[in-house]
Amino acid sequence: MTSLFSQDLKVVNVGLSSFADNIAAAGGDVVNLTWAPPAGANADIGKQLARLVGDSRVEEANRTAYGRYLAAQPRLVDLVPARDVVPGLAPGERRLLHAGPPIAWADMCGPQQGAVAGAIVYEGWADSVEAAERLAAGGGVALEPCHEHQAVGPMAGVISPSMPVWVVENTDRGNRAFCNLNEGLGKVLRFGANSPEVLDRLRWLGTEFLDTMRPAVHSLADPELKPLIAQALHMGDEVHNRNSAASALLFKRRRCPCSTPVRRQPP
Repeated sequence: MTSLFSQDLKVVNVGLSSFADNIAAAGGDVVNLTWAPPAGANADIGKQLARLVGDSRVEEANRTAYGRYLAAQPRLVDLVPARDVVPGLAPGERRLLHAGPPIAWADMCGPQQGAVAGAIVYEGWADSVEAAERLAAGGGVALEPCHEHQAVGPMAGVISPSMPVWVVENTDRGNRAFCNLNEGLGKVLRFGANSPEVLDRLRWLGTEFLDTMRPAVHSLADPELKPLIAQALHMGDEVHNRNSAASALLFKRRRCPCSTPVRRQPP
């Protein structure tokens, strides 16, 4: 045991990083493992969670979920303003859907608050970002997770009633899901930007771009998405951040050219 005192310290620290900082300051070799007690240190809930490991009911539920994932046949069926199709975004209601789990305005990170404020201005519920922030902080706009309304929002993504959404239908089960448009790169709402040029781009997407793309979606010769995704992956896309091949393949699927002109989007 005394030989330990003559060796260089090699430590794995579990929990509080300040302990690791002290070891590193003393010249020790330390790896910090971020850890916290499960279930918020509630012993009873922790034991219940531990009992779920290997539980046959959980395994069966996982098999069911994975089986439905494999059996799903997603089809692109429409591009339409969210208020027309997304549950909870009916006209006249001040409600926004956000990425992630339920969260109060005060607990949102900066980019998420920025996206919410930008969406409020975009909808015309406030005339400035500062007024939008006050409206959100005062509970003047309902904030609910996208997942509770069959939708998804990328990054700090927000879906508001006027935003166009892709409508994807699973023909295996008949359920539908919704996602807003990719705004492109640079300053975008999904990263929390809400400057005038960001809102101008959103307005363009919700007017001229929507008017052009919706008939194109309706004229798709093959709206099935699984084959498109598989081909795009072989062409170098990862169908998340890089979608160049998938976009090109989608445009090639139109039955006929669209006659509606569209101006270049705002810079």
